[in-house]
Amino acid sequence: MDRRLRNRDGRPVDPIPFVVVAGLGAMLALSVGPLYGLAYGLSLRTSLAASAVVTVAIGGGAYHEFVRRGTPAAVDVRRADAERLRYLALALGAVLVTLSLPLL
Repeated sequence: MDRRLRNRDGRPVDPIPFVVVAGLGAMLALSVGPLYGLAYGLSLRTSLAASAVVTVAIGGGAYHEFVRRGTPAAVDVRRADAERLRYLALALGAVLVTLSLPLL
């Protein structure tokens, strides 16, 4: 019995991108989320619950993007587009600025 992750077409996909994105997102949400929740005046219980909800949302989004919509690694060879990378860098900068606001 083949236990590999499969996309919506039933073809097996590489699980590594999903695991990396979900793991890094969970690490960031669960390590920084409660601190920022406390900085915004939330209780510790509420901050932890919100961080857990964000972690589940990140995992679900990563699963949808990298597993359900994923294509087999042998077929999908993409090159990084400079314009897309530029927008991702701007989005990351905006997230970091937003995360630093409670510390001011």
